[in-house]
Amino acid sequence: MVLISPLCCTLRLLPGILLLTAGFASVQAGTSNGLMDLSTDGRLLACSNRDTGTVTVVDLQTGEKRSEIAVGLHPEGVTFLGTSHRLAVCVYGDDVVAVLDADAGTVLSRMDVEDEPYGVVSNLEGTRLFVTLEFPGKVIEIDPANAAILQSVPVGKMVRGIARMPAGQLLVTEYLTGVVKRLNSSTLQIEQTWIGSRQENLARQIVAHPERDKAYLPLQRSVTNVAHGEGSIFPYLSVVDVKSPTGTGRKRIQMDSFYQTYVVANPWEVALSPDGRRLYIVFSGTNDMFVCRVLDDDYVEVEFLKLLRTGANPRAVRVAPDGTKFYVYNALDFTVDVFDNQRLKRIETIPVTNWPGSEEELLGKRLFYTALPPMSTRKWISCSSCHPDGDNDGRTWQQPEGLRNTQALAGIRDTHPIHWSADRDEVQDFEHTIRSALMQGRGLIRAQVAESLGPPNAGRSRELDALAAYANSHTFSLSPFAKKGLSASARRGKILFESAATGCAECHSGTSLTDRKLHDVGTGQDDPTELMGPRYDTPTLLGIYRTGPYLHHGQAETLEEVLTTANRQDRHGRTSQLTPEDVHDLVAYLQALPYEQP
Repeated sequence: MVLISPLCCTLRLLPGILLLTAGFASVQAGTSNGLMDLSTDGRLLACSNRDTGTVTVVDLQTGEKRSEIAVGLHPEGVTFLGTSHRLAVCVYGDDVVAVLDADAGTVLSRMDVEDEPYGVVSNLEGTRLFVTLEFPGKVIEIDPANAAILQSVPVGKMVRGIARMPAGQLLVTEYLTGVVKRLNSSTLQIEQTWIGSRQENLARQIVAHPERDKAYLPLQRSVTNVAHGEGSIFPYLSVVDVKSPTGTGRKRIQMDSFYQTYVVANPWEVALSPDGRRLYIVFSGTNDMFVCRVLDDDYVEVEFLKLLRTGANPRAVRVAPDGTKFYVYNALDFTVDVFDNQRLKRIETIPVTNWPGSEEELLGKRLFYTALPPMSTRKWISCSSCHPDGDNDGRTWQQPEGLRNTQALAGIRDTHPIHWSADRDEVQDFEHTIRSALMQGRGLIRAQVAESLGPPNAGRSRELDALAAYANSHTFSLSPFAKKGLSASARRGKILFESAATGCAECHSGTSLTDRKLHDVGTGQDDPTELMGPRYDTPTLLGIYRTGPYLHHGQAETLEEVLTTANRQDRHGRTSQLTPEDVHDLVAYLQALPYEQP
């Protein structure tokens, strides 16, 4: 909770810059999810390092790294507990929430959770943690002192962002829809819902204003009927009036035209100053940050103040409790930048970790996440705009060849050919996507480019080979539906899947459950814009539990629909004879994939 008097700071204007001329009241740690947090006393900074599986603790009095604590696979949200130097971190890839001692640099406890913990905040006293579980769509309450889960409540689909409001309620965001919900912090029951546009996407974080009834979330607008870099992906700041009734009180601010015609891409996190008068938002695709003035007008909402350049792939921003400095975490430089908040100048850069992989994969990852040349000339879109961290974006896009549902990159190395239309036989063929109207990049090959499915493009560009190496590095996570092995229902479903009666395993075969061939499964006539059907590449079924919607055109919302209403003529396996119980068992098996690593 932030306790600030309206007279806690005096403001004056000089040549368009807002200067802070007096002190701030203290601000509490643990009020909003993020990859970085500051202790309430302002002495320590902590950031989670997704690539190295660690949490780094920095001593802000000396500007030096104090410790780097190994926590597990792909840590995400991190928070200090109340006024203490204890930390909580969501270990997303291991399905664990860990509590750390930031002073000693040690792990105090580890709690297994259902799946994909992403965002975490603390209550005012530091005696409770509230964590979003992305895939199950739940919020859990944890007693960190006893390493005990007290509540686990479903709150929506794919929830990531979480913030504590000044009065104690919780705000959460649905990652793929941008929907915001207010929860009662005692019961975790939904009290209010704010729905935005159907185009809102990738809402991974939210911040509550310390005094006003407003919340701010960075997100992406995905215009799926436009396959063009100048009209498909837009960066937005969404402002929610949290006193408004359901369905009202949301405003989108288009950030690529916020500062004249300066284009930014892939907004990741937002922060507020302790007095709530400044807002900071980082753009991971273009290595930019906007510093804004927060207006109390219920109309314009924020006003541009300053453009700052960051390091590579900024994913977090936090303001010091006294408001004198702010910090930016550069995820692909593995550094934290320190900025003077009055001069709006970078004054220090602190290394926090080291890249654990090959230099080739690091180069490829930097190319994957950037919307700058040579990947794009107009700066709106990067590979990660539709495949964030290698996942799918939950969208079906109108491509020139027809409707195409975004696929995840996990296992792409072993499941060629690529695309629903099987029009790529190597990742290096994405050179054509980089040069297309979608990304509008100049490309990575400086010599002649081979046609897709033609001679290899591999070996023609160091950068393109690096991009392929990074894309091919994505692996599958084990399904949460099979943590204790296959259920009785899933075992019955496995028998059905492998039986001649259904024929599922005739195409979904091998260790990756794909025969790598094209088949007509009766869906080619569903889309009047289709130009390349009716045969489509057999997708892997590994990880299918979390990659809906389904089929090439995304017209099956659930796996049950794939087996029933979307398979009217038994051309996608023979399923019409199955009883409802059989369908349930078959879905249980599909949801359990992979139950062991291929």
